[in-house]
Amino acid sequence: MTDLERGEQRSDWLNQILGESYECLPLAGDASFRRYFRVTDAQNCYVLMDAPPPHEDVTPFLAVLSWFDRAGIRVSRLFAEDAEQGFLLLEDFGDVTWASYLEGGGDLIPLFEDALRQLHLLQGSDPEMVLPPFDMARMRRECDLYLDWYLPKVASVEPTVGQRQQFHDGLAETLNALLALPQVPVHLDYHSRNLMLPGKKFPLGVIDYQDAVKGPVTYDLASLLYDCYQDYPEETRREWSHFFFAGLPHQLADSFESFEQWHHMLRLTALQRHIKAIGIFGRLAHRDGKKQFLDEIPLTRKHLLDEMLALGMDRDHFPLLFIKPGDS
Repeated sequence: MTDLERGEQRSDWLNQILGESYECLPLAGDASFRRYFRVTDAQNCYVLMDAPPPHEDVTPFLAVLSWFDRAGIRVSRLFAEDAEQGFLLLEDFGDVTWASYLEGGGDLIPLFEDALRQLHLLQGSDPEMVLPPFDMARMRRECDLYLDWYLPKVASVEPTVGQRQQFHDGLAETLNALLALPQVPVHLDYHSRNLMLPGKKFPLGVIDYQDAVKGPVTYDLASLLYDCYQDYPEETRREWSHFFFAGLPHQLADSFESFEQWHHMLRLTALQRHIKAIGIFGRLAHRDGKKQFLDEIPLTRKHLLDEMLALGMDRDHFPLLFIKPGDS
């Protein structure tokens, strides 16, 4: 289907729901085929999710939306849906993101307090469905994104079969350690671009949750504290890591010998996530034409190298992870 045909389909559906007196303007997209539009009529302002089949399926989004709402997590109200065509009309959270709130002089403390409160709710909730597992096969596939997209497309390095094997062998201990962690419901992209301030107020609105999985108890906190798009001092990260750890149920907290072991595992989790993210940024830029994601690689690499230093991972054992963009 062409963009023109999809646009006509979108307009026909909105006409059925709202009549013909509305305005529809594009919003920023995300790292997928989904597109978003702000739709305004005489009564309300909405967000239209346009998730074109067969590239996207809104069914998982709707299932997770219902689950998160039951759990007390602040998600958008659903006004209308057409899963077959891939259209959802949702509550508009506005334009104030975590990042823009901080840039406008907002206080970081209430952001973290509310984000971690809602994250505890998520981890303690019952999805009432079988979540995909964040297992070894998935972690290895995610690490392959670094080999398949960042190295050849961004760094101009084509890894050999031997280098790929060394890469996976070197990461095996880390991935096994993550696999052994307690498993909980995981948002999977719990970071500053997916946390909003609806009406410029708390609680934070949570978005982009359709890929939720069952995975490591450290995963969502690592996504937030070691955010690809933010650069917090390590002292700040440790403070909020301790705050979250202190609020864990005993059956989860008792899996760790101490806060230090917990925080070590948090950094291991962030390491795996940053390897994946760098690969995804390369794929978005070179497969999907979203070149702006190349701008996210330097800070993500900084986080990755900081983690490797903190975890004692040296260049001799992990040479491919030290390759800069444009190296040859």
